[in-house]
Amino acid sequence: MLSEAPLFIGPVFTREAMTAPRGARFYAVPAVAVGTLLCLLWTYWQIVTGSQPSQTAGMSARFGSEVFALLAPLEMAVAMLMAAVLTSAAVAQEKDRKTLILLLLSRLTNSELVLGRLLASLLVVLVVVAAAVPFFFLLVLLGGISYGQVARVTAVTVMSALAAGSLGSTLALWRDKTFQALAMTFLALMLWLLAWEGVATGALGETVLGVNAEALATAMSPWRAVLAAAQSDLFATMPGTPTLFGLPPVRAFLVTSAIGIVVLNGLAIGLVRVWNPSRETRTQEREEDEARAIWSQPQADDAANTAARAEAHRAPGRVREVWDNPILWREIRTGAYGKKILIIRLGYLVVVALSALALHTLLTGDTGPVELGLTIPAAAKPLAPLMALSVVLVNALAVTSLTSERDSRALDLLLVTDLTPKEIIFGKLGGVIYNSKEMLILPLVLCGYVWWLGYSNLENLVFLIIGYLVMQLFAAVLGLHCGMTYLNSRQAAGVSVGTLLYLFIGILVCMRMMVAAGDNFLTQLPTFAGFILGGGLAMYVALGWRLDSKALRLACGLAPFATFYVITSFLEQQYGSVFFVTVVAYGFATAAMLVPAVAEFDVATGRTGERTG
Repeated sequence: MLSEAPLFIGPVFTREAMTAPRGARFYAVPAVAVGTLLCLLWTYWQIVTGSQPSQTAGMSARFGSEVFALLAPLEMAVAMLMAAVLTSAAVAQEKDRKTLILLLLSRLTNSELVLGRLLASLLVVLVVVAAAVPFFFLLVLLGGISYGQVARVTAVTVMSALAAGSLGSTLALWRDKTFQALAMTFLALMLWLLAWEGVATGALGETVLGVNAEALATAMSPWRAVLAAAQSDLFATMPGTPTLFGLPPVRAFLVTSAIGIVVLNGLAIGLVRVWNPSRETRTQEREEDEARAIWSQPQADDAANTAARAEAHRAPGRVREVWDNPILWREIRTGAYGKKILIIRLGYLVVVALSALALHTLLTGDTGPVELGLTIPAAAKPLAPLMALSVVLVNALAVTSLTSERDSRALDLLLVTDLTPKEIIFGKLGGVIYNSKEMLILPLVLCGYVWWLGYSNLENLVFLIIGYLVMQLFAAVLGLHCGMTYLNSRQAAGVSVGTLLYLFIGILVCMRMMVAAGDNFLTQLPTFAGFILGGGLAMYVALGWRLDSKALRLACGLAPFATFYVITSFLEQQYGSVFFVTVVAYGFATAAMLVPAVAEFDVATGRTGERTG
């Protein structure tokens, strides 16, 4: 069967397509995704029309268009982000396990290797998108949207996922370390979206090189493209609607994204054997060969042999004193995350600079606060994405700090030493905090700038700083928890980063629904309760079902309700309540993951086969 693989795709994808449907997860993920969409549809229906004594055709059509405009960008964002995570983590796992070198030694062509691995990683994402198409067709029956809108949104979603996956795959093939691949993928996506959002808002003027700025941004940005694709056909065909070289902006996006996919994969296909094995790997293998050659020499000259063996054993460079916790020393004093991590820091600084510029423009201009039914500070627009990116990067750093050790077999060496679980876990945690210090400090500097300009008082600034640091600690411990619990690196990274993305996107959707509910919010509270219970169950399945921990079960049950209360308090500007509940709920969730990580480390990592206590 493998020899009958399609041309340019090859046996890597064929194997995944044959084996993936054998597992229950292949069917559970699309079912959960469509079930979530149905739950959101029902919740929004209760909010918008549930309080009305009767529903007319016009009301049904208005509801259909509104809920489609809410769910279409949600589907695109989830598909794009998960595609980037899964492809990047899959290629990085091949590198860490040294199986990529075996594939390079096989008869696979470059295109079969690159495209096969890419499509194999995207298989679940594409199945989820396909499963959502019948759901959106059901919305057409409500009125207000057409099959053409569904087709456009689906096309934009598929192309966005393929582009994000191609980016993650190419960067992972280029870089040596898993964290480098994940971080550079997230930073590239964030920079891309921020840059075109700036173009769309007129940062470079109404036209760019003679092209309408908004049309150009729609043709280049997945976010702008899906918003345009979800619009009614009437608005898309109105006279005076800007076009790009004679094409509607959405079709132009499909063309530009296809070009980007071809360029990224063409680059990966052309250079995959140049990038791999990397220079670092080749140097390490050469040193190992030289050491083996020295040890295999005949024993005629004992003195010369002794000196040669001593030289082979001696590590290059000056002798450095190791700290009491060698894990923490390695994470801080050596290049544990690769020598090119400076590129990630520079990319993050660019994002910070763009966010600072947008923040300065908002606060020193005449825009004032943004009104969405309830007052939301204008500073939240540039600060919230930056803080969310920082939390995701810290989480990615934490999860890869353990998965990389496992895939490279270094964790097996640690398990046969006399290192205690506390030394390993807290050493990793300390290393994550140290190596992500820019991501912890710089967003807080911008928060201090907001306070300095007088847009926030000192009390709220303290609340924000402490709450943000608690969420960063939660993200770091979540990464360690998933890295230790899931043996598959791709699954560990997907669950860890996916949990945070679910949290952030869920908060945005919940805020949108609360604003839509308006004065009817209290009457629709039972509807929100069902949505929250579903979130708690999903969180428990992702984090808690593998461990027999009552604290973790309690944390998974309370966190969604606490988050819901935090959202309502934030919209009502009760920042003290936001601070208190955030610290208590997510501080408890952090402890609920951290304590089992230390107490049951031997069981989770296979040091012992019996559960103690």
